[in-house]
Amino acid sequence: MNYSTLRGASYVLVHTPDMIEHNGTTQTTEKITTPDSDYLKHLYEHMRSFEEVVNYAPNQTFIGNMGYEQLKEIPQPWTNQAVEGQRDGRFGEIMPELEFYGLLQIADVFELVHLEENFAKEVRAALEKHPLFAADLEKLKGEKDLAWIENELAENAAEGLYYNQKLVGCVSPAHQIDVNLNAHVMLENLVVKASGVLALRHLIAKHQLDPKTIDYVIECSEEACGDMNQRGGGNFAKSIAELCGCEHATGSDIRSFCAGPTHALITAASLVAAGTHKNVVIVAGGAAAKLGMNGKSHVNKGLPILEDVLGGFAALISENDGVHPVLRHDLNGKHEVGSGSSPQAVTTALVGNVLEKAGITIKDVDVYSVEMQNPDITKPAGAGDVPLANLKMIGAIGVLHKDIEKKDLMNFVNEKALVGWAPTQGHIPSGVPYLGFATEDLTTGAKKRAMIVGKGSLFLGRMTNLFDGVSMMIERNSGKIEDQQQADLEELVKKEVAQALRQFAASFSTD
Repeated sequence: MNYSTLRGASYVLVHTPDMIEHNGTTQTTEKITTPDSDYLKHLYEHMRSFEEVVNYAPNQTFIGNMGYEQLKEIPQPWTNQAVEGQRDGRFGEIMPELEFYGLLQIADVFELVHLEENFAKEVRAALEKHPLFAADLEKLKGEKDLAWIENELAENAAEGLYYNQKLVGCVSPAHQIDVNLNAHVMLENLVVKASGVLALRHLIAKHQLDPKTIDYVIECSEEACGDMNQRGGGNFAKSIAELCGCEHATGSDIRSFCAGPTHALITAASLVAAGTHKNVVIVAGGAAAKLGMNGKSHVNKGLPILEDVLGGFAALISENDGVHPVLRHDLNGKHEVGSGSSPQAVTTALVGNVLEKAGITIKDVDVYSVEMQNPDITKPAGAGDVPLANLKMIGAIGVLHKDIEKKDLMNFVNEKALVGWAPTQGHIPSGVPYLGFATEDLTTGAKKRAMIVGKGSLFLGRMTNLFDGVSMMIERNSGKIEDQQQADLEELVKKEVAQALRQFAASFSTD
């Protein structure tokens, strides 16, 4: 069978402290329900500086400067264990808020993003030094004074942009009546696009890709762009491709809540394996609504607000080159309509069934990347250590299948468990944070096999109570590149010869 390969991945974080108050759902809801709450009054006392965000070990792991095994050795909570971090990493970067506001304007092609003239000069000066955006400076406009921006908020329901708690710009609505094009939605969508562009440009730069060779782009975040006639029509993918020089690409959006990226990975692998496209990129931008999502729990526990970054990633899937990790599109798990929603049923559908099909045990997979949420974030919020809980359930399935003995369960968990290093941006932690490390582990490293598992909560859309999830196996490349056409021809010849022999034998039995 012909397979596609994983060529590489990029990861980016954007530190957006002011957007926590004005765009994070937890905070904007608090403003409506309890506007005089102590949480809002003291919100900025619990914000981290850009330097603290850079020196945070999980963030350094996310952008590739620290290995996940190194992170595992650092005592939790990691908020108490600052490291010497860097803004730029092997996989991407951590961008400050000021520069990201410039990206919002670069991503805006309908002149909806406005920056105050003096602030725009600061943004321009910062982006002049950025190797990926220095050529985009003509797209930055600083024609508005503060009075115009204040009036736009008051009279036109614009969404404010703030920096160091001061108004520095706004996003105007794209339509006066259509709620799908109001300023709030336009800002969320531009955040997705801008952070997706940042991730894809890093993928292109770090892997020295010619963007004109990218055939297809799949965007797999959680937002949906459209208007009143088709509120989720899309297409984030093509809009991101446009700003990344992918002149010969088309694309589409895949949505399935947190499981979206793994659906996209399977789709991309299948498209390449089928010969439909040679080079497919999957990309996702960040979710502004999830900023500070568990902020109240963090503050109550004496922690800083840890959900202060937007996430983004991109990955390239290409034809088999005999070197890079193979994407086994034939070894994928799926949570079916009738699978059931218990943890055991979900794990059996996504992991157990795949292992059975492959004829291997849970011990034969070196890495399980399931839900890579950072436990610093989830533990204070009452959700526990999510990656660890998933590994325990996988181990329990192994005990049931007699792959391991019950007494060896925790040994299996301790050996295989990855610690979570991804921000809780919904789709961003769901399986795919390991792809960057996989390109190394399964080529020059010692690992042979990994499983990417994406899970999703379909009930959030109020259409069904069903759960969602898909998975895919990734393996070390054997070095053999199979000519699919030749293989198909040989298979056809075998079938025709077998049929001729059967007919020949049948002729004797008739006589």
